[in-house]
Amino acid sequence: MADDFSDSALVLVAHGSTQNADSAKPAHQHADELRSRRLFAEVRAGFLKQQPEFSGVLQGIEAKRIFIVPLFISEGYYTEELLPRELGFRTNDDRRFARVRQDGEQALHYCGPVGTHPSMTGALLARAGAVVEQHPFPRRPSERETTLFIAGHGTVKNENSRNTVERQAALIRAKRGYADVRAVFLEEEPRVESCYELAGTQNIVVVPFFISDGLHSREDIPVKLGEPEKRVQQRLASGQPTWVNPTERRGKRVWYSASIGTEPFLAEVILERVIEAAAG
Repeated sequence: MADDFSDSALVLVAHGSTQNADSAKPAHQHADELRSRRLFAEVRAGFLKQQPEFSGVLQGIEAKRIFIVPLFISEGYYTEELLPRELGFRTNDDRRFARVRQDGEQALHYCGPVGTHPSMTGALLARAGAVVEQHPFPRRPSERETTLFIAGHGTVKNENSRNTVERQAALIRAKRGYADVRAVFLEEEPRVESCYELAGTQNIVVVPFFISDGLHSREDIPVKLGEPEKRVQQRLASGQPTWVNPTERRGKRVWYSASIGTEPFLAEVILERVIEAAAG
């Protein structure tokens, strides 16, 4: 990396959760990795829904530059509205915000979210391919025999929230590998549970386009796919996966992968976001 960030601090901001300990895992994983490289004067992680809270994580940082990288999937409500407002990047124009602001002698840089990086396409395909390869029973179906669903959150709070998920589905569809590729959502149409009607193949692969294996990916989506909630809770309590691959449901054979947030390459994506912000 040509850029010198020895005078800079890196702050990762993630969603977090008080209900699921795994929600914070990717943020801590990547913070530990980047801290070990000694590229920055300091590396911290802060969260919206758990401690340490992102609003206080900037306190006490003495570095001349602070790079804030949102560990979020889309340019949606959290990354375009809540975080810029709470971190002081919001301008008078409610639809726009500054990417750089001065706080005394410190320059704060607000970077783009990791989920919109071009490498996400490869990450989603890798997750989809790996889960079928690891669980080929009764045999490993080809991509042409399989419908791939990219499952996102979606929200009526911000129309951009679904765009990242739909864009990835379109990019993968254009590769013409899978029989079909579609985006489905927890809080918008088409819903996750509609994948059974939408799939034109017997084989379905669902990849949750989330940073962490938290509440949504480990609990909500399996339940939406038809796994009894009581069984999901029992498996969570015993530390077992909440979805058994593959599972037969409604005449379909369904594989469900882990989220992409713990992929080691995300540390490189974070660095690229910092380099982009430093270049202006």
